[in-house]
Amino acid sequence: MIAHRKRFSAGLAMMIGFVVVLVLIFLPIYSGQNGLNYLDSLYNSISKGSAYYIPAVGEEIRAAEAGPVSVTLTMADETQARQAAMLFDHAGRDVRTVVNASQLKVEGDLGKILQSCLADADLMYHNQGDKLREIYPYDERRVLYNWHQSLIAMEKDLKQQKKFQQAKLVSLIDQKAVECAYNYYTIEPKKISDAFGVVLFSLLFYVIYTLWYGFAVMYLFEGWGLRLEH
Repeated sequence: MIAHRKRFSAGLAMMIGFVVVLVLIFLPIYSGQNGLNYLDSLYNSISKGSAYYIPAVGEEIRAAEAGPVSVTLTMADETQARQAAMLFDHAGRDVRTVVNASQLKVEGDLGKILQSCLADADLMYHNQGDKLREIYPYDERRVLYNWHQSLIAMEKDLKQQKKFQQAKLVSLIDQKAVECAYNYYTIEPKKISDAFGVVLFSLLFYVIYTLWYGFAVMYLFEGWGLRLEH
């Protein structure tokens, strides 16, 4: 039984409006996407536009003078070990690799290895995976994934050798360049200033839409005669 018709009617009208807007959000009317996917793509593009750390990381490598390393990397299997060996071989003649089943032994200048890794990550960050396929005979995503796995294994081996400064550099490249480039691959970067109006509207809408639902529920319950008492 309805105790307060005006409150109940207001709550019902707000709830109907809320559902109508919710349906509109999930319709593909925003550049062929629904509202959630559109905003997700937009915010990914904006975050990519502010996550380009590769040049700064390259400067850190040059300043650090990483020096020579000799590490043994344990990969998932022999196939991955051989694919990863191609990455290190591309770093230059000063870098030598030996594959033994799933283990990959790497010797050479760490600075050159990391700069080569940065160059590959830079191509992926700029969505130029076709150029990576010209260098390595397999999928470009796999290239970055193999770099990621190789750097994890290299960091572990360097720490065991107590070469903590070099291990820190390797971890930095993995987090700031390889992972970033892999996660943002195919996304077009944007500056927040290019979509400031949409961003502001989406934030205000989120707050208002949440309050809208809360008041609709409150008015419905009050219309039924339910109240919170202290």
